[in-house]
Amino acid sequence: MLPAGLFFLAVACQPDKDVPAETFSAPTPMTFPMPAQAGWPAPQPMPADNPLTEEGVALGRRLFYEKQLSADGTISCASCHQQSKAFTDGRAFAIGVNGQQHRRSSMSLVNLAWDKSFTWDGATNSLETQARVPLENPVEMHQSLATSASKLQQLGNYPQLFGKAFGSSQITEDNILKALAQFERTLVSYNSKYDRSKRGEVRLTADEQAGLDLFSTHSGPGINGAECFHCHSLPSVSGIHEFTNNGVDVAPFADPGRGGVTGQAFEVGRFKIPNLRNVALTAPYMHDGRFQTLEEVIDHYSDHVKSAPTTDGILFSNPNNFPSGRILLNADQKRQILAFLHTLTDTSFLTDPRYSDPNP
Repeated sequence: MLPAGLFFLAVACQPDKDVPAETFSAPTPMTFPMPAQAGWPAPQPMPADNPLTEEGVALGRRLFYEKQLSADGTISCASCHQQSKAFTDGRAFAIGVNGQQHRRSSMSLVNLAWDKSFTWDGATNSLETQARVPLENPVEMHQSLATSASKLQQLGNYPQLFGKAFGSSQITEDNILKALAQFERTLVSYNSKYDRSKRGEVRLTADEQAGLDLFSTHSGPGINGAECFHCHSLPSVSGIHEFTNNGVDVAPFADPGRGGVTGQAFEVGRFKIPNLRNVALTAPYMHDGRFQTLEEVIDHYSDHVKSAPTTDGILFSNPNNFPSGRILLNADQKRQILAFLHTLTDTSFLTDPRYSDPNP
């Protein structure tokens, strides 16, 4: 027979089989913030296994700013995607853990719900799969999702937050990715001066309107257009064709871009067409940050596009500039396009508290 003290200790150490597992209420459905103005296309279908919920989006926002998702605890998603810079970082090349430099610039995170593929080369086709890439990439955050899940399981109230969002306090890799994707789908910009002009709330200046007209015009005999709309559709200003070679390099390409993913020769040198919302704040420009200003970008498309086997032919299609076919804008036209591009700045998006650090 055990001494009385040991008997009670042994009983106390037995697991209580009658204690029920923690249960959570179903998360609260969240309506997608669809812009209420004419002409907007429908976003991509929402994943059936990851609908938007209030709890999921709130958790994703917190994870977006969580530095413990990186190997050394110094970098979060927001380190390379800063709200004040339209979710870019102002660098030509992103900087990861231990000061390592990425080979490409950080893309702006805006209106992602309309995109079919992600990253400069389109290597992933959902926000859920895309989120894994920077988290585990050795030159970005360099931490396996399994390790991140283990760390979060012991960190603060994360188990409770995951329980509220997904019904279980056991943190999984998939649920980390789902929460991040939910938050990123809500990063919607639709309140720039351009948008407000479309809603009849303000009027564009003469230069801004002239820039919009150039942006939206295809060159024909006696008609000079800037051809921008072929790749950047209005009103969303997102990419129509997803990928293009915009003539910044000639073969052989230091970075194969989309061709490095597909292995197709016709895609070598092509990159994802970025959304132009808040473009005045996302310098430097291109996949390698080679242009410091929008003026340089406009000059490139007007005068300096390089011909390569995969360069988009629309950039050499102006019949008024034979034999080069270049766009060849004059100084006034360049100034007008610049004025229009500045109307795409959405200051409410840059300061919206729903997208900011929940624990500043």
